[in-house]
Amino acid sequence: MDPKDSLIDYPSDFPIKVMGPTHIDFAPTIIDVVTGFDPTFHVGKLETRPSSKGNYTGLTVTVWVTSREMLDDVYRALSTHPMVKMVL
Repeated sequence: MDPKDSLIDYPSDFPIKVMGPTHIDFAPTIIDVVTGFDPTFHVGKLETRPSSKGNYTGLTVTVWVTSREMLDDVYRALSTHPMVKMVL
């Protein structure tokens, strides 16, 4: 894909929603995954929302992405992680 055909301007902050079962290690694990791609990531770029019954936790991580390839790699790493149920 030609970069000028993208709807996203790179580099930029990009919010990614990650959902998984509620677990004490869920957020720290996702932070570790994201930090592997974006060393500038910090807890201030993280929003946490529990589900209504508390069985699941939704996280929004805002990642600094520099290219479509990097964004794809972040999505792939998150969506294949065993603690993650869904990535949007």
